[in-house]
Amino acid sequence: MHDHDHAGDHAHDLGDSRPYDPVAAILANRADKDAFFAVSLDSPIPPSERFPFAGLAYFPADLAYRVEGLELTPYEGDGPQEFVIPTSDGDQRPAMRAGTIRFGLGGRELALVAYDLGTGSLFVPFLDATSGRETYGAGRYLDIEPEGDGTYTLDFNAAYHPYCAYSPDYSCPLTPAENRLPVRIAAGERLPVAET
Repeated sequence: MHDHDHAGDHAHDLGDSRPYDPVAAILANRADKDAFFAVSLDSPIPPSERFPFAGLAYFPADLAYRVEGLELTPYEGDGPQEFVIPTSDGDQRPAMRAGTIRFGLGGRELALVAYDLGTGSLFVPFLDATSGRETYGAGRYLDIEPEGDGTYTLDFNAAYHPYCAYSPDYSCPLTPAENRLPVRIAAGERLPVAET
């Protein structure tokens, strides 16, 4: 089963006239996702593990890991624009390098490549210094769409584990080497217990 863009959270409307509150949106999205994982027939959590299901593990919401107003610039790396991403089950998925997003975080200048998998949003998988210890070893994902002004937001609070982190029945794209960050991204989904 192929899946990756099941958890892209783009909730910018809390259903009333209150100003948009990013932390409230993060917490609401997490509550919705936990409820989905607990009861949906489409949940990646094996049925035998759904009760009791206390919810996924997350780093605390931290707006220091939310970067707004970013531009998607043409890809300038060494790889071809059109290529295939290997998946967790040994398959391959066609993809296109849509461009590069450069951003600052914690005083570091970083960059991630965004990929077009034909899902309507841009796919940004990444590895960081938490991978394999505090988070899933094969990386985490972000799904992003342009804001009204054409810029992008990287909100690592929305970083999520692929479904194959919960069940081998799913085929998930592996993170390309060009999207390995040399920093610790203590935001988004994490493992229930840190591995040492």
